[in-house]
Amino acid sequence: MIRSRFFIGGLIASGFLVVATCLWVGVMRQILAAPVPATSTVYYYIPPGTGLLRASYLAGRDKLVRAPWHFMAAVRWLGREHSLFAGEYEVRAGQSLSEVLGTIERQERHHRRLVVPEGRSVAEIKAILSGSFGLEGADAVKAEEGSLLPDTYFYDRGMQAEAVVRRMKSAMNEELARLWQGRADGLPFDSPDDALVLASIVEKETGVAAERRLVAAVFVNRLKRGMRLQSDPTVTYGITGGLPLDRALTSADLREVTPYNTYRIGGLPPTPIANPGRAALEAVLAPADVDYLYFVADGSGGHAFARTLEEHNRNVARWRQFRQKSR
Repeated sequence: MIRSRFFIGGLIASGFLVVATCLWVGVMRQILAAPVPATSTVYYYIPPGTGLLRASYLAGRDKLVRAPWHFMAAVRWLGREHSLFAGEYEVRAGQSLSEVLGTIERQERHHRRLVVPEGRSVAEIKAILSGSFGLEGADAVKAEEGSLLPDTYFYDRGMQAEAVVRRMKSAMNEELARLWQGRADGLPFDSPDDALVLASIVEKETGVAAERRLVAAVFVNRLKRGMRLQSDPTVTYGITGGLPLDRALTSADLREVTPYNTYRIGGLPPTPIANPGRAALEAVLAPADVDYLYFVADGSGGHAFARTLEEHNRNVARWRQFRQKSR
């Protein structure tokens, strides 16, 4: 009789265990299959060194689950405790928790985009890096002027800015070396570094793509003749060190002696005045076959080019008339 009671009790306990297990399996399947509560795209970030408890809290905060314990239970159920790889993951509305955990296990991280426009100085690029969400250590970045190739770069949240800068430097070195190999004959400079300096001036002088090779030709022709470049952007750089000037240049600025004032110094300034893009580098190493020596703004966003000083003075007079009418 006692054995019967123990046998019946064991059967009842086993039955409860089976029922509980079935219920738990059902709950877990529901948690894993249900759409995440978030109603829009979420960027779920697991910082380096994050444990399951913290990751579960973050998942609840970011509305990947209705309660943090759902995330914890799902990870343990799937045996993914060691697959919570650090990084940022894009979670779209309607995705299931199972899909999200699969994305994390496969380390399919979300990559953020950093756009560096042509013609920015190192000081301006550092400001761009500082304003890029999730990029660390921008204030400590060091780079020589002209050493960074403007382009679109991708990075992961939590990455050090220095790592992105290293890629910019490598890209500039590779691009400059490639273009230098195919340079035109008879250029008035002997090194890729000089080409980089001149390209930075061309980059700052015009944003019109069709003009770059013409502007480059003017400066190349002036260098060949021993004429000063007389480039306003070099004067500005000598004053601000690469930051924008919040006023127009004055005649006093043009007379000021700095290593960058090409109204006062012959040849090229000692360093680039910005970080030029590929098109400016190409223009300097393959300038247009023209004999222009001068250019001035024409009021339409471009420039008027001239072969002689007399012709240039007429263009300058037209530019001044345009400015007077525009005031």
